[in-house]
Amino acid sequence: MSQSPRSPQSRPLDAIAIAVTIGLCLSWGFNNVAIKLAIHDIPPLLQSSARSAIAAILVGAWTQARGIPLLKRDGTLAAGILAGVLFALEFLLIYRGLLWTTATRAVLFLYLAPFFVVIGSRWLIPGDHFDRWQWLGLLLSFVGIVVAFGLPTPAADPHQALGDVMLVGAAAAWGATTLVIKASALNRISAEKTLLYQLVVSAPLLGAGAFIFGEHIDAVPSAIALGAFAYQALWVVSVTFAVWFALIVRYSAARLSVFTFLAPLFGVAAGHLVLHEPLTPAFAVAVALVALGLVLVNRPR
Repeated sequence: MSQSPRSPQSRPLDAIAIAVTIGLCLSWGFNNVAIKLAIHDIPPLLQSSARSAIAAILVGAWTQARGIPLLKRDGTLAAGILAGVLFALEFLLIYRGLLWTTATRAVLFLYLAPFFVVIGSRWLIPGDHFDRWQWLGLLLSFVGIVVAFGLPTPAADPHQALGDVMLVGAAAAWGATTLVIKASALNRISAEKTLLYQLVVSAPLLGAGAFIFGEHIDAVPSAIALGAFAYQALWVVSVTFAVWFALIVRYSAARLSVFTFLAPLFGVAAGHLVLHEPLTPAFAVAVALVALGLVLVNRPR
């Protein structure tokens, strides 16, 4: 059955959705700084596993307080497990890939994710596809990221090439997670249950990854590391991810995904404010290109 242009499958973002999405991207930008602050004391896969486990407890308590049914047979188990596996795979590929490639290259390859969502939406989500102006907006936004972080040169060695491929795989896993939530039975349940599927499945998988790769904590983490980890677990994973999944169900997944280009730019700004990392003139150009791209993606048809 065909979908109307204003159906939840393809509904354009209204002012409230845009404001909320920008707030989420701001939170995710500061999350990049939080990971940097904690990573020396808490290895990355252990961070991811622990924050999933803690967030699962918090979100589970929230669902119980609100009376949201979790064990009801609603046909979402298979899709939920798949989303959880993709969620774990995304972070596993990001953190292991970063061992072999640079952070700058990682950002560029990871933010191919919106392209996977837009292409997948055309086939999996009726009515949610881009016209030529929206494609131009998507490309302009990505060019903005390239301006901010630099055009990647050919891989210096096979290990760097493997790291690059792993980050592209992480982008594909991120995009696939979005598409699974939008196109499966998960779009009929609460955002909290959707998030719980991913947290409950990803926590042991990421924990197993940490064990396999020999991650361990040598000493009691510093107060800064614990604070940065708490920000990730209590706010980013427990709250912002649930809000993001709710938006995916209610609005065009393709249009929403393009807004994620703001997150690395907010990350650069956060690094400047918190870690005193330098800002270059190219950053202003990058912001302008991403903003222009977002305007084109969200222009009325």
